[in-house]
Amino acid sequence: MNNERRNLLKVVAATAGTAALTPFLVKDIYASKEPDKIPEVPWAYKKLDPVAVAERGYPAYYKGGCGYGAFEAIIGELKKEVGYPYIFIPTEMFVFGEGGVAGTSTLCGALNGAAAAIFLVTGAVEEKKRAEAFEVIRELFNWYEQEALPNYRPKNPKYEIKASISKSPLCHVSVTKWCKASGFKSFSNERSERCGWLTASTAKYAVELLNKKADAAFKVAHPLSSQVQSCRGCHDKGGSLENSRTTMDCNGCHFTGKAKHP
Repeated sequence: MNNERRNLLKVVAATAGTAALTPFLVKDIYASKEPDKIPEVPWAYKKLDPVAVAERGYPAYYKGGCGYGAFEAIIGELKKEVGYPYIFIPTEMFVFGEGGVAGTSTLCGALNGAAAAIFLVTGAVEEKKRAEAFEVIRELFNWYEQEALPNYRPKNPKYEIKASISKSPLCHVSVTKWCKASGFKSFSNERSERCGWLTASTAKYAVELLNKKADAAFKVAHPLSSQVQSCRGCHDKGGSLENSRTTMDCNGCHFTGKAKHP
């Protein structure tokens, strides 16, 4: 960003407030000027406070759901700490992720929003950078499947929430496993609160991974289980069946215990 643009944004922010820096206002300001090019991904990243991100994600969940909550928690903090070009992202776009995409209970919205933020600051279309981003995202997904969650308690919660292990990144499975463990119904206030905590927990861990990536200290902490690797041996690429492509925990949907084959 050139100095003229920086100074103008500072003046507008000081007089109108940061909230007024909408894309429409910026467009009006630069109607007669050649705008700076929005950079290609990955975008510059500044290490964030995971707790601050979690605390931002919890109320954001209640505003726009789990997908918005996780994305807003990370990108909102980057808007504050980095500014350009993050100020141009409408985080509301991730409201669609609520309840596993428009309430269809597919991919957990917290994972959806967090994965988008991770790719924005670590990935690219180029194969090598794409693979690097995917490794971080897979670590987030494996953590979600394997850990007892939520594992972050907001400072001012509405209820106290019990943790459970989902063994799946799917909203449907994750919610059902928690309902069985907690005894609460899927449309209860307690379940909604649980998803608020889960959104905060997921955004927090995503930022912890990004911070490690920024320090060149990222390592996979949640590898695929031996069960999943065994299943993939037959069902995934190169296997005798090769009729699936997944790294999800098979126990989340198909069976409990050792698979039985004819």
